[in-house]
Amino acid sequence: MEILVWVGAAVSVAGLLGLVWCIVKVMRARRANLSDAELRAVVQSVLPLNLAALLFSVLGLMMVVVGIFLS
Repeated sequence: MEILVWVGAAVSVAGLLGLVWCIVKVMRARRANLSDAELRAVVQSVLPLNLAALLFSVLGLMMVVVGIFLS
């Protein structure tokens, strides 16, 4: 079950990297002084990716916990 812990850690790190990417993309849009509608469009386009990255992170952490419990 050690493999489950390492795979879960990798999935969790991938999710965290996705979250950081979403944060960077929105911060760049805010610094670009876009109009309210354009900024809203950027945030709406990032939202599904943000939720998917959060899901990956949570699933990875769940895999780590299950791997620890089973070993």
